Amino acid sequence: MAQDPTPPLHAQRILLCVCGGIAAYKAADLVRRLQDAGAQVRVAMTENATRFVGPATFQALSGQPVRTSLWDEAAELAMGHIELARWAQRILIAPATADMIAKLAHGFADDLISTLCLASEAPVTIAPAMNHRMWGHPATQANVATLRERGVGFLGPGEGRMAEPESGPGRLLEPHEIVSALEQAAALAQEARA
Repeated sequence: MAQDPTPPLHAQRILLCVCGGIAAYKAADLVRRLQDAGAQVRVAMTENATRFVGPATFQALSGQPVRTSLWDEAAELAMGHIELARWAQRILIAPATADMIAKLAHGFADDLISTLCLASEAPVTIAPAMNHRMWGHPATQANVATLRERGVGFLGPGEGRMAEPESGPGRLLEPHEIVSALEQAAALAQEARA
């Protein structure tokens, strides 16, 4: 009897970084779907993300402490952000705001997530979520182009109705779409190594 192949995300250490925006609620489902795909998941959140979804939600789902500040006194005694950056095999920022995209494009390290991204050698994948005008703004598009040139992957955004009554590009991809794209990329990487 043939054994099932190992799922592409099996045991992959994914650091999910959640930014502040209404789409942050979808990140809770994303944690569960990543785990169901075999990934080990830890979560970091911006302060603004905690205004939409509480860290306790992500701690309960991931089974791991959630980092919300660069200045977490207990963790910083052991250089917690550096340890977390080293732990990650992939950094997934979902949802990613225009602000976070700009910070990463310009090398800022003024919060936990931007610092983690600069301190890690793991590949970064961004799933943007913002108003369609923000997504289409020349400054945002220039920042996206800069990050793509550096090898940062982008998943989405999708098109459709958003929190406001308008629709257009800027919607966070659904969690199952994000996981599927990560699985496909991991499977291709496995094939390339074989």
